[in-house]
Amino acid sequence: MAIDLAERVEAQFATSATSLSFEAPYLIEKLLADHVCASKDEAEVLFREVKRYFFLNRADQGKIWEMHSFRIDEIWHQFVLFTRQYMEFCTRYYGMYLPHSPSNAPEAPKNNPTQTTPVATFREFRAYYEKVFGEPLPDCWYDERNVNLHRRVLDARVGRLLFKEDGDRVELVDGAGEVVFSINSIANEAMSFIAEAGAFYVRELPGDLVDDEKIALVATLVEHKLLRLAS
Repeated sequence: MAIDLAERVEAQFATSATSLSFEAPYLIEKLLADHVCASKDEAEVLFREVKRYFFLNRADQGKIWEMHSFRIDEIWHQFVLFTRQYMEFCTRYYGMYLPHSPSNAPEAPKNNPTQTTPVATFREFRAYYEKVFGEPLPDCWYDERNVNLHRRVLDARVGRLLFKEDGDRVELVDGAGEVVFSINSIANEAMSFIAEAGAFYVRELPGDLVDDEKIALVATLVEHKLLRLAS
């Protein structure tokens, strides 16, 4: 007797749910060896969120659920590097290959006249996560909350944002002359440094900023996607 479509869908959903308990010790080992994560606990938490992200995406395909964390996205990328194991994982639990590309990193949704599936907002993603898993979205999804003095950050737009002084403010200006970020001139040296550095540790910011101010400045730039946390 042919299996009803609804039954097949329910069976696939149950199989996908078991993916949440999947373990990849080889991945955790690599994350630690390559200093992508500082501890085994951190690596396991971030990998758990990758698996949860997969599950959320396949459980509700009525919207596009974007990846909202560069740190979690990097763990996904590292998993993909284990090509055979990743393909086996995808096929076993989802019946298809789950593609990954840099475009999955967090960006503001772009208007696309040919796009028919709506793109969920971060607020919708957070509510969906909390509904499915019965707990608040963890802090690891908020990259800006994971900034500390020893965190290395990257400026993917180095050379494309100009540093400008304007009275008691300092600004970062894009190629079109638009101000993308503005702050009190107390951060003059730090902002000039950021505009020219492709990568740096938060503690390296020069000038008169105290440690808490360095962290707050970088966290704000990370939140606005002007900087990203490095592996």
